[in-house]
Amino acid sequence: MTTILLPAPEPAPRPSLPRLPKGLSSAGSAPEAPARPLPGFHGAVSDFKRRLLEATLTQAGGNRTRAARALGLQRTYLLRLIREFEIRVPPPATPPRRGEAPAALP
Repeated sequence: MTTILLPAPEPAPRPSLPRLPKGLSSAGSAPEAPARPLPGFHGAVSDFKRRLLEATLTQAGGNRTRAARALGLQRTYLLRLIREFEIRVPPPATPPRRGEAPAALP
């Protein structure tokens, strides 16, 4: 019987910390303004949801049905989220009626 020697497994890489800016050492002075505390998991998720909803509604021109479709949500659930996050949505632009001239841009 032959014994095969394998190399020792390498340790898993450790996540590295961000490097400090030039001119600042780890024992350096504290920053002038206190760092803003992190919002925590639920706060970060809420912030992300709000920004995503606002961006999608803007892209959809305020049309809630198109925004819901783009997000893969039911329109009623999107409306609930809009109320929950107190997002102000301008009414969607209505197309000009037949025979009317389009509204002038500001």
